Amino acid sequence: MSTPRFSIVIPCYNEEGNLPVLLERIRAAMYPLELTYEIVITDDCSTDGSWKLLQELADKEPRLRVQRFAFNCGESAAVWAGIKAARGEYVITMDADLQNDPAEIPRFVQALAHYDCVSGSRVGTRKYGDNLLRVLTSRVGNWVRNRLSGDQVSDSGCTFRAFRRECAANIMPFNGMHRFMPTLIKMEGFRVGEIEVVNQPRHAGRSHYGFFNRLVFLQDLFAVRWMKKRKLRYQIADRVEAQSIDRAAPPG
Repeated sequence: MSTPRFSIVIPCYNEEGNLPVLLERIRAAMYPLELTYEIVITDDCSTDGSWKLLQELADKEPRLRVQRFAFNCGESAAVWAGIKAARGEYVITMDADLQNDPAEIPRFVQALAHYDCVSGSRVGTRKYGDNLLRVLTSRVGNWVRNRLSGDQVSDSGCTFRAFRRECAANIMPFNGMHRFMPTLIKMEGFRVGEIEVVNQPRHAGRSHYGFFNRLVFLQDLFAVRWMKKRKLRYQIADRVEAQSIDRAAPPG
C-alpha cells in the first residue's frame, strides 16, 4: 500500500458494538473521494471484546491498523498514540461511538483547502444526540474555556477534526489535551477554522463521560492558559550564515 494521504485516527474503549458499523461507514464516506487513506485505531485496554474484534477486522481490512495499550491511559493518550502512528499527510480524528458521522468526512476534506486545521462544532446540533444535562454542561464548559483562554473555539469538546500532520509536530502532549487541540494548534501559528457537524445518538454501548469528567478539564484549562501566556515569541530581524562548515584549518 502506498503512503496514505489521510490517516483517520480513532481512540477506542469498550466500543465492540460500534466498530463494524464505524468501519463500514468510513469506507462509504471515503470511496467517492478517491483518496488514499488508512484507519488507525488505538484500543485503550478495553475490558470488552473490542481488541479481539479489532484484530479480526484488521485481517479483513488492509487499510486498518490497530494497536493496544498495556493498561488504560485515557482518551488523550489514545488520540496522541494514533496521531504519532499516523503516516498520512492529513489526520482526521473522530470518536468510535458513531456520534461523529463519518459521512461528514468529505466536508472536512473540502474545508482543508482553506485551513490547516478544521474543528467540528456541535453547538447547533448537540440537542439532537445528547440529553439536556450534557448539552448544558457542554455550553457552560465552552463558555468558561473561552473566557479563561481568550480563545473563540465554539466546541472544544468535539474531537471530530482534520488537520495537516505538521500541525501536531510540536505540541506537548498531556492528559486532557484532546479538548484543546484547536487552541494548541493555533498557538503554533496555524490557521484554524470550524464547521458545524451533526451530533448523532450513540449507536451502541454507553457514554464514558459524566458530569465529574467534564469538570476535570478546568485544571487542564489553567495549564493551557499558562502556556499561552508563557509561550516564547520572537522574530528574526536579520541573519548572516556561516560561509563554510568544513573542518577548521589549523591555527596560524
